[in-house]
Amino acid sequence: MNVSGRFIIASNRSLTRRRQSTHTGGSGRGGLFRRIWDSWIPIPTGVGLTLLGVLQLRRMDRERKRDREEELWEMKVYKMLPLRSLSRGAGVIAEFPIPELLRKPLFSTYSKLFGVDVAEMSEPYDSFCCFADFFTRSLRDGCRPLADSAIVSPADGRVMASCKVRSFKIEQVKGATYSIQEFLGRPPHNEKYFEVSFDSQKVPYKSTWNEYKHQLLKNPKNELYQCVIYLSPGNYHRFHSPADIRVNFRRHIPGYLMSVNPKIAGILPGLFSMNERVIYTGEWQEGFFSLTAVGATNVGSIRVYKDDALTTNRQNETSPLDRELSFTWRKGEEIGEFRIGSTVVLLFEAPPDFQMDMAPNDTVRVGIGLSKNY
Repeated sequence: MNVSGRFIIASNRSLTRRRQSTHTGGSGRGGLFRRIWDSWIPIPTGVGLTLLGVLQLRRMDRERKRDREEELWEMKVYKMLPLRSLSRGAGVIAEFPIPELLRKPLFSTYSKLFGVDVAEMSEPYDSFCCFADFFTRSLRDGCRPLADSAIVSPADGRVMASCKVRSFKIEQVKGATYSIQEFLGRPPHNEKYFEVSFDSQKVPYKSTWNEYKHQLLKNPKNELYQCVIYLSPGNYHRFHSPADIRVNFRRHIPGYLMSVNPKIAGILPGLFSMNERVIYTGEWQEGFFSLTAVGATNVGSIRVYKDDALTTNRQNETSPLDRELSFTWRKGEEIGEFRIGSTVVLLFEAPPDFQMDMAPNDTVRVGIGLSKNY
């Protein structure tokens, strides 16, 4: 091969190497740009997702505030209704004498509508002079045997809540709570707690949960438990002592008379703390015990047999009425009565291993055991 041929071949090889070098270098810079671009893609994506999350949270917060405002508005409207006056009127009507010929038709119709177990009645229909007498009817002997448990159901009805009390807020029904501090008010033996008021239902002294609980408990190693039982219009309306209790104090807190039907209780948090109620406190074998009869619409009258001074649904009464007492209730003893239907709330002290033998929505009757192991 002559010199010119070798020169042409060498020139072509040099050009090829330069092209390859140029292509390779370009690919390296392009790869670097792509890597930088790919590394930045998650940043705007993350910012966008974060922004969407913030907007969603703001929307949910606005909805919660709107729902809360609607609940407060509904509650204000409900409170404005003249339920106390209506309940007093219902009480007058319930005590109006009924001619003997009309008693059986009226009471039998009521029994069918509300599911009254007439086989348990100790007296026939025509023996009840008025609706009030029928509402507070007694039972035949032997209808409510007592369980061997140390604590039994105080009433016939449906369990709304049954649990250990772990904070100020406890369930009045699934999905709605009430404050035990506002419900009971200050412990009567501790002067640093102030009276609960009718309008605000606030306790000025802001104690911690442990401070408040230990003001109630006799044994600091124990726990506090609650059981809420709703009496429907068809239930037996007398209530009994759930245990052997030494009663030493009664607090009557005037309040509203809103319905305590579970459907209403589920949409009105704090209902038990707003309604009229009569709280009896004392001691049982494990320490602190309280039984509270909560008033409701058309239940303006709560009667407790050993407390003759008690008068409920009094006009223009707004301040709590405290009274020291000294008597004993025996387990299963008849202790009081409602008109139409209402709620009994038990709050009591028991050992940490105490177990309830019931759950929300269970049907209970006077005398059945409340505990699995006690």
